[in-house]
Amino acid sequence: MAFRASVLTLYPEMFPGHLGFSLAGKAMERGQWSLDAVQIRDFATDKHRTVDDTPAGGGAGMVLKPDVLARAIDSTAENDTRPRLLMSPRGRPLTQERVRELASGDGVIIVCGRFEGVDQRVIEARGLEEVSIGDYVLSGGEPAALIVLDAIIRILPGVMGNDLSGLHESFEGGLLEHPHYTRPQAWEGWEIPSILTSGNHGAIEKWRHQEAVRLTRERRPDLLEKAKTEKNG
Repeated sequence: MAFRASVLTLYPEMFPGHLGFSLAGKAMERGQWSLDAVQIRDFATDKHRTVDDTPAGGGAGMVLKPDVLARAIDSTAENDTRPRLLMSPRGRPLTQERVRELASGDGVIIVCGRFEGVDQRVIEARGLEEVSIGDYVLSGGEPAALIVLDAIIRILPGVMGNDLSGLHESFEGGLLEHPHYTRPQAWEGWEIPSILTSGNHGAIEKWRHQEAVRLTRERRPDLLEKAKTEKNG
């Protein structure tokens, strides 16, 4: 069964964006995944097609209305068991583990927030899982949704030319990825590490693991601490 992605947005023209190119685009052409971009504004009932209103209790900005968004979700997700994600800077950080969980299912529904946010009632009533791609704020959830879909689609079976590629990269096994090199052997006075041209595959794997640990310790010590805690837990 092909992976089905439904995105609820005020800007459906932003999709599929970069996902229409390269591996993801070719996979879409082959029917390995599909994308349906739903215009939230189509579910407004007033003549101005209003989708937002001022925050209860006062404050700056506007908030997406729960009734309009709920109708959009219901039209897409009726009798649908796909996970419902809401892109939000206050959500749980996206991890490679969660990406693999999502990729193992039959699809995902993603709600793209705008303005100051989404009425909390629709988040709870429609079981939206808030997901963050980092500790920063975007103008809307669309770029974040594209990133989530990119991460998922690339590891769907048959999308990458070599499925092993997805098993030896950053965050797989809790480490950052080791350095990569290719020909020419010498470039501007820099040499490929001799171990990589030795033909000793056991030594090469050991070197790669050591380098992955080194880079993770230097750049993301939190990942090593997390792995240590999980092991001891």
